[in-house]
Amino acid sequence: MPGTKITSTWLLPFILLLSLNLDCGLTTARTPPNIIFILADDLGWHDVGFHGSEIKTPNIDKLAYAGVILNNYYVQPICTPTRGAIMSGKYPIHTGLQHYVIAGTQPYGLPLSVTTLPQHLKALGYNTHMVGKWHLGMFKADYLPENRGFDSHFGYYMGHADYFDHYAEDGYLGYDLHYNGETAWNYSEVYSTQLYTQRAEKIIKSHNQSKPLFLYLAHQAVHAGNGGDPIQAPQEYIERFPYIKNVPRRMFAGVVSALDDSVGAVYQALQDTGMADNTIIVFSTDNGGPTNHYDQNAACNWPLKGNKNTLWQGGVRGVGFVHSPLLHNPGRIVNEKVHVVDWLPTLLQAAEGEGFKSQEKSEKDLDLDGIGMWPEISGSSGRATWPRQEVLLNIDPTDKFGGIIVGDYKLVYGNIPISGWFPPPGEVTGEAKVAGDDFSAPVENVLLFRPEIEKSVGGKPITIECGVMPMNATKQCQPEKAPCLFDLRGDPCEYHNVASDLPEVVTRLEERLIQYYLTMIPPANKPEDPRGNPQLHGGVWKPWM
Repeated sequence: MPGTKITSTWLLPFILLLSLNLDCGLTTARTPPNIIFILADDLGWHDVGFHGSEIKTPNIDKLAYAGVILNNYYVQPICTPTRGAIMSGKYPIHTGLQHYVIAGTQPYGLPLSVTTLPQHLKALGYNTHMVGKWHLGMFKADYLPENRGFDSHFGYYMGHADYFDHYAEDGYLGYDLHYNGETAWNYSEVYSTQLYTQRAEKIIKSHNQSKPLFLYLAHQAVHAGNGGDPIQAPQEYIERFPYIKNVPRRMFAGVVSALDDSVGAVYQALQDTGMADNTIIVFSTDNGGPTNHYDQNAACNWPLKGNKNTLWQGGVRGVGFVHSPLLHNPGRIVNEKVHVVDWLPTLLQAAEGEGFKSQEKSEKDLDLDGIGMWPEISGSSGRATWPRQEVLLNIDPTDKFGGIIVGDYKLVYGNIPISGWFPPPGEVTGEAKVAGDDFSAPVENVLLFRPEIEKSVGGKPITIECGVMPMNATKQCQPEKAPCLFDLRGDPCEYHNVASDLPEVVTRLEERLIQYYLTMIPPANKPEDPRGNPQLHGGVWKPWM
């Protein structure tokens, strides 16, 4: 039986076609993006230039304008709960972190049962590094960042510290600067914002680009330092703001300006290494600013109501944006709701691409409160209805207060302090309009690469129109006596309590809060343990159990 003769004339086109297909498969294989998450500490709504602040932030502003500004972005009202939400994708009521923050000698933290964002990303092949503030538990080594998914951690464990000598005061005084669990003694008098920037630059420049990078840069800035010297910045930064006449606010502006320089330096490192073309930068505050001398600091949330550690808009509506060349339609302002718990599934979507299939299924499988929004934020696609229609602000069963936003309506109840409106303190001269022109701004050319962005946003400050404040605004809402209801679409500054006008809406939101309450686990807070006193451990804050 004669065989079939395969000639080279027939085989060659087949081989060429096969090789072309293989080449196409190789060249179109998706490389996961690098992810740089920059978390500012206690940065208020009115503390960035793109919100119209008198404090100039040229690097932050240009990255924001050339990216996607999250104009209706919510965070938790204070440090630990927000950081836990970023790491877990869960509301604090589901991790036990809903009441206040972790004090230095309290033996608890983000539960070890939680799979953290860096653990998820490591499973996808990422190198994961953390720089800066942890504040999610340090009483046992198991709770430290390098044991929660990070390949390395250089930074501190507590809620605040001195910016120069790196000692932290929280009932006791101890040194709080560490590298992978070991005390890092050799950095006295190095300003922490610059120190953490140098570490971030080193990580980026030494990164093996055969693997994607996740860098969580959790800055100390702009949180106050220890009580005796709360607002700390190098003099050259303070001198940038002679037009701010209020001394604490001028010093605070110096802290913000150093943070802004850090953002520019990190971006420059990405450019220098060629990594910027495949990088997502997330910038977020952890909560509203401490205004009205709270924490002896001088942040500002104007014109929003309230302060850090409250459920008023000034405490929970945060500064946030995403910058990346991977955005399909940059230069946008997103006015829909985004919550800090959404970062975990959103960044997993960005990292996995089509591998993170149905976000509803995946979020359910991962037991998350966060919603994956990478298609919406990136502009690649998106659902007809924005996926987040409600935000649980918090339920604190210890201090007995809570709040929720559903649609346009916000309900708060219980003992919520600091209910005023606080404009920037002191006099600001007209020099503010030009004083920022001489600042070093490494991202100066960002907009030049994308001229269409300048046309779409124009670099104009994004402001909030509150309308006229009624004379009785401070008396309209007394949430410790009865729940207050606000229509945020028409009343973003919470001037008008409409609870008596819309009792059916009050009832509907109360019922939703009850549903959340029934899923809540108890607060994990523990009494302070004197065995954690750093004087028992060589003068260092470190695990003691």
